[in-house]
Amino acid sequence: MSTTDRRTLIVDAAIELIARRGIRALTHRALDTALELPPGSSSYYFRTKRALVEAIADRISSRSRGDFTAAGFAAPDAADLPAVAHGIAVWLDRLLLERRDHLIARHALIVDLIGDPELHARLANSLFSIDRARALFRANNFPDPDTTAADFIAVLEGAVFDRFAGNRSNLPAGTPASITQLTTLLSTYLRP
Repeated sequence: MSTTDRRTLIVDAAIELIARRGIRALTHRALDTALELPPGSSSYYFRTKRALVEAIADRISSRSRGDFTAAGFAAPDAADLPAVAHGIAVWLDRLLLERRDHLIARHALIVDLIGDPELHARLANSLFSIDRARALFRANNFPDPDTTAADFIAVLEGAVFDRFAGNRSNLPAGTPASITQLTTLLSTYLRP
């Protein structure tokens, strides 16, 4: 296995460990155990917990940017707001289904890294593009598109959190009911 592959394997295991057992469970020893590696293996690749957390933040952020780009949302000047709400709901539902551990680990790290402005900002700004949200609200003549975009992202963050840890955590992703719930929420917010 190449060094890059081993590093990716360790980071993915760290994300899963945080999602399943919490941030305090993240240790080099726990990773070695989870991956059935000889003691000291994960610390060979990530000398400090900080280095490991940086790699986790990079992995989550880059995957989020990739997923957002791959979603291919329509240009904002031709926005049909009900279709936009549905498209974002489908995208969020897919994230909840396929990257649930990433979303949970991201939230745990956002809280844990409040005192670290650089890593905190990297994770806090990695769910939905603020620039894309501003463009959407400008194109649709919303008053104060900058504030509205920030509020919309707060709604998305809350919706995601609600689905993995809140009142709707029992609503399974990947179902028509999941997409309908998210579409209804976002459609309410996307009314000019």
